[in-house]
Amino acid sequence: MKELLNGSAFNELLTLTHSNQNLMDKKKINGMNTFYKYLIAFLIIATISPAYAGNKDRSGQAGASELLINPWARSSGWGNANMANVKGLEAMWGNVAGTAFTKKTQLIFSHTQWLKGTGTNIFAFGLTQKVGESGAFGLQVMSMNFGEIQITNGSSPDGGLGTYKPSLMNFALSYAKAFSNSIYGGLVVKFISESISDVNAFGMAIDAGIQYVTGENNQMAFGVALKNVGPQMKFSGDGLSFKEIITMKGVDQGYTFNQRSQVYEIPTMLTIGAAYDFLFGNDYRMTLAGTFISNSFSKDQFAIGIEASLKNWVMLRAGYTYEQGLWDNIETTEKTNLSTGLSLGASINVPLNKEKGTSFGIDYSYRETVSFNGNHSIGIVLNF
Repeated sequence: MKELLNGSAFNELLTLTHSNQNLMDKKKINGMNTFYKYLIAFLIIATISPAYAGNKDRSGQAGASELLINPWARSSGWGNANMANVKGLEAMWGNVAGTAFTKKTQLIFSHTQWLKGTGTNIFAFGLTQKVGESGAFGLQVMSMNFGEIQITNGSSPDGGLGTYKPSLMNFALSYAKAFSNSIYGGLVVKFISESISDVNAFGMAIDAGIQYVTGENNQMAFGVALKNVGPQMKFSGDGLSFKEIITMKGVDQGYTFNQRSQVYEIPTMLTIGAAYDFLFGNDYRMTLAGTFISNSFSKDQFAIGIEASLKNWVMLRAGYTYEQGLWDNIETTEKTNLSTGLSLGASINVPLNKEKGTSFGIDYSYRETVSFNGNHSIGIVLNF
């Protein structure tokens, strides 16, 4: 026994054990160093953003406000409270880091009745595709349809001159990656288009997001996302010009005058969220989540939500979004955010092939609004 303990085989085994332990310690240290780097980035973002956020006096001064609309039914069903643990395609709007959780391919088609009673419709389509072992690409298209609007002018205030159709659209591309088993990050580039028949504006914006997952069963999640960072936009086109006849020295001459359009900023937003999963037997789950939403051109908001999942086949969710003065008896015109109050949602997910992970799902959500009859969204989700 003594010879065995003093033998070279034991020494080699001991050396190998120490080497493996050192390697594991190095991996842990590198992982923690990476986490601290992202934590520092979080703190920098959170420190800088208050200079631009929560200013109700700037309400109405930004353009491209359609960027603040969540077109997806699942995450809007609990008032965007799940920005820390949103996963798959819907994370392109909320926190792009969550698209890195895409297992293979996900497609979503969504339709929203925006401010029911106004005839405004939002159509959205998106795709996320897993790339390599830890990355995912995403594509998102969102379009707002307001129907036909009567053309009016000073001589014909009641119309009768025809109609026009406003068009608001944004197109987005994203890439996200899992940097470790706990840290996920991503980036979105958006292209914005706002137009009518003779006036238009084009712009670009960038989103960035990070999610950190921890806990014995990855039950706890934290997330930070900075959204809609980009240059100012400006309208241009023939609709901003007019013709006038000026008489000079007895001769009538026609001139075209071009009016200058004021530039406007896009609505930057910062979200900081946390979520926790309560896991029960038989694949039952209940998730509590909360998100702080810091708006550049309106009041800040707090969203809390809960989701119950039955084997991931049926999911029910509810949320509530609060902002300062929401419960006060003030005029509607003094409220700076349209979507506040209660949110409700439900999803049905049908597995098609468990081995391949394919499934078909239907999502629905309702969001309370300050005016009109709320927002109703329905989506079709395909995983394959």
